[in-house]
Amino acid sequence: MWQPNRAQWSIIWTVAVLVILAWPPDTGKSLAAKGVNWAVDPGGALPTLPPPLPMALDDDGDAVTAHDMLEADYYRVRSRSALTRWRMDLREAGDPFDRQTVRQLLVGLAVAGALLTWRLHGTSSSPRK
Repeated sequence: MWQPNRAQWSIIWTVAVLVILAWPPDTGKSLAAKGVNWAVDPGGALPTLPPPLPMALDDDGDAVTAHDMLEADYYRVRSRSALTRWRMDLREAGDPFDRQTVRQLLVGLAVAGALLTWRLHGTSSSPRK
């Protein structure tokens, strides 16, 4: 029975981990994107930009004031440093490409990894002269 050698195992594990981390679900973000979002703000201490006020509020001054305070807090924290801005951007970041493109690229990567592993098997099992 065939057993992969060290180089083949390296290819198999690398491709498997990349596919698992980058595979986009039907809804939401990939595991890699979720991991980056969590890594830059594990405690959830950074504020988020509040959504725009709905038009149905009309003249609700209290709601507008509360929204403005949340927005001011967001921009105050964001203006502290370049590192904080970078962390806030990464916390909200999603997958860089659309789902179909990523899936096609990952399937291509898996096929290329399988072919490379197979090729290494062919070269490693040939008799030496």
